[in-house]
Amino acid sequence: MNSNSKLLVFVPTYNEVNNVESILKELFGLNLDADILFMDDGSPDGTGVLLDSLRELYPRLIVIHRKGKLGIGSAHRDAISWAYEHGYDKILTLDCDATHPPEYIPELLKKGMDHDIVVGSRHLKNSSLQDWSLKRKLLTKLGHWLTFYCLDVPYDATGAFRLYNLNKIPQAFLFKVRSQGYSFFFETLFVLHQNNFRVGEVPIHLPTRINDKSKMQYKDIYDSLNLLAILMFEKIFKSKKFKIQNENRS
Repeated sequence: MNSNSKLLVFVPTYNEVNNVESILKELFGLNLDADILFMDDGSPDGTGVLLDSLRELYPRLIVIHRKGKLGIGSAHRDAISWAYEHGYDKILTLDCDATHPPEYIPELLKKGMDHDIVVGSRHLKNSSLQDWSLKRKLLTKLGHWLTFYCLDVPYDATGAFRLYNLNKIPQAFLFKVRSQGYSFFFETLFVLHQNNFRVGEVPIHLPTRINDKSKMQYKDIYDSLNLLAILMFEKIFKSKKFKIQNENRS
């Protein structure tokens, strides 16, 4: 790890052995002044083993192994906490399945100069999802509709392609987030939006996911809808559960 680095790029993995080398090449090909953290949830396909073998080739690659599949939200929470604890000013998060093209990272970083959090948006341009299957388009649009009308979050709240300015957002925001799964993404953006942090968006075009197969299960959908209802209730009754002190890190 380069202790002088201000930027951490985070990629969570579970059974991504066919994808990690290509995304590593793309990320390091951008010549970012950044460390790159992969957090593997005990992938049975050998993803973690492959990542370990690549550390000699990529000195700024960091690999953390978790004991099992603990949830995508918990992986992001752990990575963001790790970034705070190790003194990074920014963390950029993206998936490993080719749906978050690294080519957009410079735009996210540029937008982050004037915003506290930046999200790669699939809803600013009609062409963003043109390569996706009808089912995935409908699910993505439905998620956006629900978070917009139920939580008053006008951004792409369900995506993981993001930049967090950690020197502008207090770590306490993580303590207000309950989700360990996919709902982590709209819950974090809801909390930050409710606390008046500046949210920026960059329009992105998403290619078809490799194998076009989502890892989201029916339980993830149920948990997301349940949390959405809880947050909507808390918002209506002006709960202070999601309020945080807006204090910058020292």
